[in-house]
Amino acid sequence: MNQSELCLYTAHNCHLCEVAEDLLQPLIEQQHLVLRKVDIGADADLKAAYGLRIPVVVLPNGVEKGWPFTATQVKRLLAGV
Repeated sequence: MNQSELCLYTAHNCHLCEVAEDLLQPLIEQQHLVLRKVDIGADADLKAAYGLRIPVVVLPNGVEKGWPFTATQVKRLLAGV
């Protein structure tokens, strides 16, 4: 993962994942980040790791924040606060 990328683990028909993406969108635009969505549905290992926790956002430094989260929380994590 590169330094300007957020990863969002998600799944098909996940309403909370859609809410999380909408919540992150202004932050992504403000900080010139790229959002990479990863659907865990086709990967047994990802399902095992994230199936009960999605949506999960992963920062460029590898820090993970599971739902529920706010844009402010993610912004603080990005700033290292």
